[in-house]
Amino acid sequence: MNPVVLVHGGGASSISGDRKERVRQGISKAATGGYNVLKEGGSAVDAVEEAVTILENDPEFNAGCGSVLNTEGDVEMDASIMDGKDLSTGAVSAVRNIANPVKLARLVMEKTPHCFLTGEGASKFAAEMGVPEVAMEELITERSKKQLEKEKHGNGAQRSDYPKNSAGTVGAVALDSKGNVAYATSTGGIVNKMVGRVGDSPCVGSGGYADNNIGAISTTGHGESILKVNLARLTLFHMEQGKTVEEAADLSLGYMKSKIKGLGGLILISKTGDWAAKWTSTSMPWAAAKDNKLHVGLDLGDTTITDLP
Repeated sequence: MNPVVLVHGGGASSISGDRKERVRQGISKAATGGYNVLKEGGSAVDAVEEAVTILENDPEFNAGCGSVLNTEGDVEMDASIMDGKDLSTGAVSAVRNIANPVKLARLVMEKTPHCFLTGEGASKFAAEMGVPEVAMEELITERSKKQLEKEKHGNGAQRSDYPKNSAGTVGAVALDSKGNVAYATSTGGIVNKMVGRVGDSPCVGSGGYADNNIGAISTTGHGESILKVNLARLTLFHMEQGKTVEEAADLSLGYMKSKIKGLGGLILISKTGDWAAKWTSTSMPWAAAKDNKLHVGLDLGDTTITDLP
């Protein structure tokens, strides 16, 4: 199998001009990082964890450092990861004071008999596993503070990168040389959310899914809408019915939009290495690495392709 990695940086209403280049660099770095893991013989799970960690550490994206703030001005993060080989999965929600929720999700998958830990229990587990605690201030950016101010004063929907009906999330899917697929998704949620609100990102079947017999997917967009239609598993269901990756993506995103007016996006890879990046939001930064080529896009029709070293 030729290894493939796809990443997304979240469905957004629009990305301001001054941020476009930083966002493009961030997703390019994440896709390249994940792809290098695969080229060195790493697993699909290793690759998606690496790619999402890079995005969590980049303050331009709504995950890890750079996460949006809840109504009290705090960061609460959600993440999940899944191995398509045996459907192993790990997830965390409403976690605070850690830099990389995706790493904690993987520890849940590999070091506990459970799939999902939340809030205080997840924090306790993180401490037991030796995950370093970081001060809340280290995760909060000036941009996040401004977004919360705009949202609280009622004029955020027009200008903010994450309007009420959309949420930036980061995610990755991968296919390794052994034919295994995996996904990981991580987010800070939506601006001005209630304390304890959890969206689709940590929920297997909504925020993502991976099954070696079908493929892997990571989603982004309005979490409540994605949860209602089980967007990830719905898309893979269409693939099981014989649809191509493009057709499956269009069908499930179209259904979410027509049924409940929900906007979002997804990255999708089939068990044979076909891939697609699709969205109904205004834009969705994405990047794909395959056959030593890097494909990158932010808006419809602006894809660039460059050779990887």
